[in-house]
Amino acid sequence: MSRQDQLSMHIHFPKETRAGDARVAVVPDAVKRLVKLGASVSVETGAGEALRVPDSEFEAAGASLTDDTAAPDGRADLVVRLNKPAVADVAKLSSGSVHISFTDPFNDAELTRSFAEQNVSSVSMEMIPRTTLAQKMDAMSSQANLAGYAAVVLAAERLDRILPMMMTPAGTIQPARVFVMGVGVAGLQAIATARRLGARVEAFDTRPAVEEQVRSLGARFVRVDLGETGETAQGYARELTDEQLAKQREVMAAKCAESDIVIAAAQVFGRKAPILVTSEMIRRMRPGSIVVDLSVDSGGNVEGIVADEETIVEGVRLVGHRGFSGRVAAHASQMYAANVVNFVEHFWDREANRLRLDLEDEIVRGCLVTHGGRIVHERFRE
Repeated sequence: MSRQDQLSMHIHFPKETRAGDARVAVVPDAVKRLVKLGASVSVETGAGEALRVPDSEFEAAGASLTDDTAAPDGRADLVVRLNKPAVADVAKLSSGSVHISFTDPFNDAELTRSFAEQNVSSVSMEMIPRTTLAQKMDAMSSQANLAGYAAVVLAAERLDRILPMMMTPAGTIQPARVFVMGVGVAGLQAIATARRLGARVEAFDTRPAVEEQVRSLGARFVRVDLGETGETAQGYARELTDEQLAKQREVMAAKCAESDIVIAAAQVFGRKAPILVTSEMIRRMRPGSIVVDLSVDSGGNVEGIVADEETIVEGVRLVGHRGFSGRVAAHASQMYAANVVNFVEHFWDREANRLRLDLEDEIVRGCLVTHGGRIVHERFRE
């Protein structure tokens, strides 16, 4: 009898171990919801300490505590993390179990193979489809939303001038100019946040269809005739040709030169991020300007950006921190945990009190990478 056919389900949350990331995969409210479904839940001791959530709150919510990364009996049916596990941790998972986390399947083939070899059904949160039905499970969008907010707040703190227009006894202070490159979830939130702070905001994206969204937030959309563009099924911009990139950069250079803050947030799903801000463009910017790159994890939009560092180039501060959503870790953790619980609830068999993955379901087909000892997702079979 497989684990999927047993009568009860045990869900375990190990402690997150990624250095510099204060986010966690579980909050007490998530435990309550899972227990209410009928699951038994365990949490590794200290799992919430990065957010100052004591173990007692998890116990009060209905979870048991364990000092081991594995479940108390070593036989968890479902293991949930936020960041991807080490390959060594996959070996601790039970054959036939389910694992949910961000797994970086485009870049970490070894981890994907290890899930298959361990006969673990791995659900990659990066691959949740961007559909209306799956919106409540879309952790990528949840985290990107917060990253866009955090990027503007950090840039405003680093800038040596205020963002809003202000009438003073010494005269009128003009609003700061913010330019957002890439109008996905993070870019839209960056626009909204900068507008709330009173900045004058312009934005560009290769997809003309987002112009209405930009204008609805009170920003100006910068038009560049690039010919045929579009977006992927996941809602990301398609990769541009070299000729399109060159034409785009001509206009972007002028906009960056007159901006106080540039937020670069353009990504191509599953591919290296395109270089949008070149060294020549940076040289044309005013000293004291700020450039924040939200695509560092996928290679970066800014030429010369250094991951996890802030550098000064030609008087311009380049901010290359990873994981901007981690700067608001409490809400990032709350949203991620809710996304996971929404996924579990959606596929929960209430008669058997357990998660059942319907392999014919559109959402499952989109995010299930390994199952039954094989790599089942068509994008990662090779």
